[in-house]
Amino acid sequence: MSKNYQQQGASIWSQIVVSCLLVGLGVGGYLFAKSDDGEVQVNLDFLKAPTHVVRLGEMAVSVTEQGSLESYDNVEIVCRVRGQNTVTSVVDSGTYVEKGDVVLTLDTLYIDEEIAERSKYAHWARSGAEHWRASVEKNKLAIPEYLEGRFVAELTGMEKDLVIAEADLLTDQELLEYVQRQYERGYESRDQVEEHRRRVEFTKLRIEVLKSDIEVFKKYTKEYELARLEGELKVSQAQFEANDERAWADASRRDQAVQEKEYCTVLAPKAGLVIHPRAAAWKDAPDITEGGTVYTEQVMLLMPNLDKMQVKVGVHEALVEHVKAGMLVFVKLPDREPFECNVSHVANIARPPTIGVSNIVKYDVTVEIPRMEGLKPGMTAEVEIVMNEYADQVLLPVESVLEFGSGFYCWVRNGDSISRRRVELADSDEKMVRVLDGIKAGETVILNPLAYVPDAQDDALINFEQTATAMVQED
Repeated sequence: MSKNYQQQGASIWSQIVVSCLLVGLGVGGYLFAKSDDGEVQVNLDFLKAPTHVVRLGEMAVSVTEQGSLESYDNVEIVCRVRGQNTVTSVVDSGTYVEKGDVVLTLDTLYIDEEIAERSKYAHWARSGAEHWRASVEKNKLAIPEYLEGRFVAELTGMEKDLVIAEADLLTDQELLEYVQRQYERGYESRDQVEEHRRRVEFTKLRIEVLKSDIEVFKKYTKEYELARLEGELKVSQAQFEANDERAWADASRRDQAVQEKEYCTVLAPKAGLVIHPRAAAWKDAPDITEGGTVYTEQVMLLMPNLDKMQVKVGVHEALVEHVKAGMLVFVKLPDREPFECNVSHVANIARPPTIGVSNIVKYDVTVEIPRMEGLKPGMTAEVEIVMNEYADQVLLPVESVLEFGSGFYCWVRNGDSISRRRVELADSDEKMVRVLDGIKAGETVILNPLAYVPDAQDDALINFEQTATAMVQED
């Protein structure tokens, strides 16, 4: 099977027309300077022009792009340390390592300072938390101690004073009655009676004060003291929780820093090849070098599975609609014979525009590579995607066809005469173009008609003048 190449739009025809037009202009100038005898000579040259007999043949229409090998089953080694970090050592891209080998290290100076600082704050906060924990326990005990101890003792003392006062009142009342009788008999003076009466009144007042104190003590003093004790308990609980949370947070940050310090020494998770992300065409990442900076979750290294390789190529938007999964592909690797594969996936979203060529839109086409020895990520791959294959088709050499404003034309030779023929074209490659209508197999066409056919030269000059005029008018 012949492997051919399809170009975008009519670009191949534009190249042919420009080349042939230059030749035609030279020939036209030559003819203009010649005499009548010279014109006869041109006609003789036309009879000697190279020709091609139209045949039915096979043609494959394909598109060829360059890509690079990559693995579609990669173990990604990512940065697990927060913030930005400096690389202190890294293995070279393409190094084979064993499981557990050190492949990359990050600077730990900042993390060491973080560990020391957070440890100090964690101990301070823990000390405060333990102090307030003791206060919580003390204040918890203070409430029942008051209700069952101090409150009962104080209330009992006040009630005892009330009982004593009531007993004193009975005694004073009896003395008052006794003195009153003695006064009536003339044994006591009136002053003595009044003194005992005042003593009775004073004792009654003392009893009223004690009753009032007991009522206030039960109703208000108790509630006030309970509120104070409960408030102190809540304050101590809040202080304990705050210090405990602070201690936990500082300890957590310290432990995280200790864990991140371990992450600063990166070990190979398996045996195999280690490459830098830049070696993979599908990764747009900075180089990983000693002294360089990496960030959290950034892919630092890749360990590809060399048994699962693929190549991605960018296909122009004008052609990608003709590319389907399962199409035949020929892949050429350096120092290897081309081998057959198939298209495995066609992207639905275009690639991000390339800086400087943002007007070119391409889509990723993925081709899975069968298992082979010696494949490495980054190897250059030439991918030829066969989009169409035709058999028993009328084929014309591309150099026999000219494109003018009104269409495509060729010149058919029949004995010593020629005629211009308009043709309807379809797919093409670098050599042949498929003809849908306008010519049949067995007819003879002239190659490079601009060099031999005066009509072709005249048509080319007219087309050139029209194109130039249109360009001037647009400007």
